[in-house]
Amino acid sequence: MNDISSKKIVDLTMLIDEEMTGVAITSAKNLAKDGWNASTLHLYSHSGTHMDAPIHFEVTKQTIEQIDANRLISEAWILDLTHLKPKALIGVKEMQPIEQKIKKGESILLHTGWSKKTNTEAYRNDLPRISADLAVWMGKKGVNIIGVESPSIADVNNIEEVTEIHTILMRNNVIIVEGLTNLEQLSKEKITLIAAPLKVKDGDGAPARVLALE
Repeated sequence: MNDISSKKIVDLTMLIDEEMTGVAITSAKNLAKDGWNASTLHLYSHSGTHMDAPIHFEVTKQTIEQIDANRLISEAWILDLTHLKPKALIGVKEMQPIEQKIKKGESILLHTGWSKKTNTEAYRNDLPRISADLAVWMGKKGVNIIGVESPSIADVNNIEEVTEIHTILMRNNVIIVEGLTNLEQLSKEKITLIAAPLKVKDGDGAPARVLALE
């Protein structure tokens, strides 16, 4: 972290535009009439690359702006899971490459290649999911952030599963980041992760700028 200039920086954040569900961008000011250009952004709190807060599922009352800023920068392990099939259930066995190496307070990014399916029906409906056993394992390991390429860590069409997996992770103080992209540009097994959500008062979640330094 001391010499940023020597590190390769990869932006893991999806582009926010009006093609994205829950996003509208309108002109608020223009240079000719008002003296400057400005826009009004209407953003669904879980659009694109975003971070969840425990209040999202009322696991605790913690909101997005209450997440400790010290947790937004961490060392993160990259797991290549691009071999997984659609709707795969990701278990503890997939953690074998890092099981003996990961330390409390480090993060995990799951590279499934799922961001390549953005704007397709499969992106939302066939996503790989985190199992309950894996969510418990992450809690026991003291994982700081779990980041995924899919729009959710669980099957968004199964409210019981979505609630269970989010609840397990949030009860164990694991921060959830969803909607990552560009993980294929990473070449290292471990990187420095910066995941900074918008500081929204009483936020249940917020779009985040996520960067990898390797």
